[in-house]
Amino acid sequence: MDFAPPNAVIFGVPLLMLLSTYYLWQWRTNRRARMRLETAINSGMGEPVSLHPHIDAGKCMGCGACVTACPEGDVLGLINRKAALVAPAECIGHGACREACPSDAITLVFGSATRGVDIPLLSKDFETSVPGIYIAGELGGMGLIKNAITQGRQALDAIQRKLPKSHGLEYDLVIVGAGPAGLSAALEAKTKNLRFIVLEQDSIGGTLAHYPRGKMVMTQPADLPLVGQFQFREASKEQLVDFWHDVIRKTGLKIQTNTRVENVKPLDQGFLVTTTKSEMRCHNVLLALGRRGTPRRLGVPGEDQSKVVYRLIDPEQYIGRKVLVVGGGDSALEAATSIARQPGAKVTLTYRGKAFARARQANRERLASAQSRGQLTVLLESQVKEIKPSAVVLDTAQGLQTIPNDVVVICAGGLLPTPFLHSAGIQVEAKFGTA
Repeated sequence: MDFAPPNAVIFGVPLLMLLSTYYLWQWRTNRRARMRLETAINSGMGEPVSLHPHIDAGKCMGCGACVTACPEGDVLGLINRKAALVAPAECIGHGACREACPSDAITLVFGSATRGVDIPLLSKDFETSVPGIYIAGELGGMGLIKNAITQGRQALDAIQRKLPKSHGLEYDLVIVGAGPAGLSAALEAKTKNLRFIVLEQDSIGGTLAHYPRGKMVMTQPADLPLVGQFQFREASKEQLVDFWHDVIRKTGLKIQTNTRVENVKPLDQGFLVTTTKSEMRCHNVLLALGRRGTPRRLGVPGEDQSKVVYRLIDPEQYIGRKVLVVGGGDSALEAATSIARQPGAKVTLTYRGKAFARARQANRERLASAQSRGQLTVLLESQVKEIKPSAVVLDTAQGLQTIPNDVVVICAGGLLPTPFLHSAGIQVEAKFGTA
């Protein structure tokens, strides 16, 4: 008589194997996420630098959809079956995690409990505390191109809803800034047949126009008025700038460049906008400015020399030069490593901190690699004391040090245009981990 194994054995063994595999995967996933978070904290990278996800543990199902959706990779992880931000400084506020979450457990917030971020107070329609003045894009905390494009279009919808049929002013709208938010808003204003003008203090393209040559930019597709789909997911700075110039040419947009807005003054009706070239009266103002505003200066003797610059455009112009790069963020590390690749360039990177806590892991790895190859010198816990015509004096842990120098590239960030906002009566609030 043949022996037949009981059903419990037939079905139980495969089920046990399946469960064992599942729990082993969970244990490894949990361990990897914890180690990544611990590494981030120990290396000074435990604070998010911009818009980032806050996960409601009570709503999180631990499905991992947000982890998979993040285009930056390994920014989110699962710890104890709950989503967690395990590489806070790597997050760029993409927002794909929130869109992918099936349980609505993710909110995008600014700042943290220990580090506040100044953000203009805005309504859901992007209107500031001054009725009639709107903000879209990076100045409002949304630095991603897709978000900026969307906000520019949405702000115009709100402006048109409140715009009277007749007001007797020169313009319905003045748009300040010709980056993605400002250009998207201008295209939408054109579709709505509004009387508007676009003012740009520098170059078309906004912040990205000032990126180093060849820098790659991550983004997502978005809908552009009059144009259709903005299709880029990854593109070079040059490709994006060329794209915007092509949009302007095809749609006939008029951009008044090299025109800086100095003041926006509320009137009994509308606003008086004063620029470096003229004055104009309008019913509404849309500020589509970058958060950098004015470059942050060091305030040291010799900083006014022509050899001192505040952004890197083309690394090749520093072939064979002795260059000092100042700063500890991504722009400083990218500048230092790109110049170090140029023939004959001798690069020193100086930073006042103990570690590059604000820079991305990829940029820190590139810096370490260049340093190990002897392509550049890194001086942490050091500051510029004086800039001389052919040298720079640094205050280091070992005392004052003078090094030969041809060029100083200062990548110390920019000052939020708070005085400009306050002069217009716009309220700015500090966000400590809040939306």
